[in-house]
Amino acid sequence: MVVLVAKGKTLRTALRKKADIAPSPAGIGASHPRALDIVLASLEDSKAENIVPIDIQGKSSLGDHMVIASGRSHRHVAAVADHLLKALKDAGFGNARVEGLSGADWVLIDSGDIIVHIFRPEVREFYNLEKMWQAPDLEEETLH
Repeated sequence: MVVLVAKGKTLRTALRKKADIAPSPAGIGASHPRALDIVLASLEDSKAENIVPIDIQGKSSLGDHMVIASGRSHRHVAAVADHLLKALKDAGFGNARVEGLSGADWVLIDSGDIIVHIFRPEVREFYNLEKMWQAPDLEEETLH
């Protein structure tokens, strides 16, 4: 039994036996090599523009890959995001989290090890995430 205390309240939670926890099917995690291919294919299919995959493995604990793309309008950004979410779900990667879909200026889809940003062009230009993430790594000597 685990006892958690939160703001003066005691919460009791029974631990599940390992046998009771159903393992996820093989290849379902977004770190599966096929996941990036599915993301890129979905963005191409929905006519996203300026698709830029960035390898952030070893640079960030956020994930292994970041993909940045643009849509031509609010409606196009929302449609690209919806298409990607459906493609991920159909392929078994259905646990993606979404932010910004209601405004559709900048939609962030976090599917685990792959983070997808879909922008309207002027919003993408303003934030310029590609420049930040593709900057060369600093050498150890320059840090001192």
